[in-house]
Amino acid sequence: MNAAGPPNNAVNLAAVPVVKLLHTVNTCSQSEVPVFETFSTPHNRKRTFLFLAACCIFSVGAALVTVSDNPPGIALALLAAAAFILAFVHPWRTARQYGIFFLVSVAGFVLFAILHNVLDAVATLAASVRVVHSLLEGLSVAAFLLAILICPPAMLVGAVGWVIMLIRFRRGRT
Repeated sequence: MNAAGPPNNAVNLAAVPVVKLLHTVNTCSQSEVPVFETFSTPHNRKRTFLFLAACCIFSVGAALVTVSDNPPGIALALLAAAAFILAFVHPWRTARQYGIFFLVSVAGFVLFAILHNVLDAVATLAASVRVVHSLLEGLSVAAFLLAILICPPAMLVGAVGWVIMLIRFRRGRT
């Protein structure tokens, strides 16, 4: 480096407009940032808010009917979870995205079920320390709820989306 300035092959960031820098930083492919696609167009925003409204309605219905040993309440809770998931994945247009989502949901179900059992066993062993026991019990319940209330609707959304996108792709080719 010479005393006059940076070497000839270095980029002088002061000479590059800020807008151009922001554009290169924010340019991502569809598969890198799929969640932001839900707000990319007015049509997608409208669908996202409709799915979120359905999620709220189903959640209130599940709370009013009660979920405890009540099949209609459980069904409403699962519908609320499915609507929440659909709010973010509805813009996807490839079978690969839904297939990966399905596989991640299955892995999440297994992982959270095992995690629930492990945390429950460790919480039982740590019963003498109340703070640790309470923390582990809370984490165990959270893992259980994720495994039972979030992963099955996610698996269903992933499987149905995968099949629909495969059918659309095959129809488009013939």
